[in-house]
Amino acid sequence: MKSLSMFNRPHALALAAAAALSMAASAPALAHVQAYAGTYVTEGGGGRSGSGTLYMEYDEHDNTLAITTTFAGLSGTTTVAHIHCCTAAANAGNAGVALAGGAGGSLINFPVGVKGGTYSQNFNLGLNSVYGLSFLNNNGGTANGARDAMLAAFESGRAYLNIHTSPQFGGGEIRAWITPVPEPGTWALMALGLAGVAAVARRRQAVH
Repeated sequence: MKSLSMFNRPHALALAAAAALSMAASAPALAHVQAYAGTYVTEGGGGRSGSGTLYMEYDEHDNTLAITTTFAGLSGTTTVAHIHCCTAAANAGNAGVALAGGAGGSLINFPVGVKGGTYSQNFNLGLNSVYGLSFLNNNGGTANGARDAMLAAFESGRAYLNIHTSPQFGGGEIRAWITPVPEPGTWALMALGLAGVAAVARRRQAVH
């Protein structure tokens, strides 16, 4: 069997690049965790304020959604928060409650009566009780149907997490549109492949 050293250098680099790109292409199929992120914006004028970030991870093995969010500078104090889905267009419009599961229709254990803070909670997406009732019924009346619809909306930018406050903005003060985040491993493999291709190109230029 020939060792890699027996090939000429450009050919070896090309092989490495092709292998890395092939691995990068297949990585999403092998991965079981998908990350999502968002940045809060106010839901309009009228004295609304506040900012923050949202990060979520869906683990398909455990069928769980981990939500971590930090927010600050709200004009009022928090009352409820939940994920809404699914808008007709990406990053625009309004929709009903898709995920909550907690008291008063809020996200489980979401802090009440604060103007800022950090929230972290895992949701079992296999439970009917974590979904808004209308959303559940509109998606086959099962947790799996509701989950699939919600995840599809995450991928297409048609869902958002919003935070409601008192006394003025019970309808919502800030929201973060949910966007998929490429996996670090996928980007690393793609970078390796592109680096290999670039090295081959530089080598060929030097030869000529």
